[in-house]
Amino acid sequence: MKPHFFGVTLVLGIIVLGNPPNIRPQSAPSTPVKDQTVVLVGAGDIADCKDLSGAEATAKLVEQIPGTVMVPGDLAYPDGSKENFQCYDKTWGRVKSRTRPSPGNHEFHAAAATPYFDYFGSVAGNPENGYYSYELGTWHIIVLNSECRDVGGCDAGSRQEKWLRADLAAHPVACTLAYWHKPLFSSGGAHGNDPEIKPIWQALYEANADVVVNGHDHDYERFAPQTPEGTADAARGVREFVVGTGGKNHRPFGPTKPNSESRDATAFGVLKLTLKPNAYDWQFIPEAGKTFTDSGNGSCH
Repeated sequence: MKPHFFGVTLVLGIIVLGNPPNIRPQSAPSTPVKDQTVVLVGAGDIADCKDLSGAEATAKLVEQIPGTVMVPGDLAYPDGSKENFQCYDKTWGRVKSRTRPSPGNHEFHAAAATPYFDYFGSVAGNPENGYYSYELGTWHIIVLNSECRDVGGCDAGSRQEKWLRADLAAHPVACTLAYWHKPLFSSGGAHGNDPEIKPIWQALYEANADVVVNGHDHDYERFAPQTPEGTADAARGVREFVVGTGGKNHRPFGPTKPNSESRDATAFGVLKLTLKPNAYDWQFIPEAGKTFTDSGNGSCH
């Protein structure tokens, strides 16, 4: 009887361990890939208490565009005072909860830009610096302070420049964007190029940063990727946008600087940047009733 039971046990074992007829083994469900595309949108040179019509027009635009809001300086005119920030609050304050600000020269018309730092709180960074960084999708975003005299200079070896180099080294990602107020390159007739910021550009260029956004001149301008010396560099140059179109006023252009690809001084509006893994799209969106637009795309280094 033992051989009989042994045989039965063996057969039953085969039956139990085998797959039932016509039924395939189930595979583990696949995990969907998370969409890492994000939006960064904004402009500088925004709310003038003497006339809020421009700021109101652009505030309506940015309210309709989901994403993180960048404001590269000169948010509250004329003096960045507590009262002036009440005018900003009436317009772009409606998107304050998703705004990551950068100060401009008009913020520092008030001593130490105190009303600016009081208005935004800790999101504006340490009041002694006004510069900081954050992550957005797969991108590293750096916010700088171009009021160099108020932060110990912007030259090589300055506190801000050394912080920037350390921050870039600590975040070796594929795509990097920086924004602040005063541009290194600008065809604007009121201000134009600001060479004081060149060491900042140098650090970004050496770290293979991709995009810079500024304000200061009250116009829109896009440059081809270039070096800190202003030489076209399609392989690893930094693309700069000047977006001083937040609502203050318009100013005429001066002579066109090398590598300038698109310019307008007729429309208030915002720059929408769609940031993707290893690439980005840009689109200038004008206020209602204006027709100027600019759009395109680029790849990260």
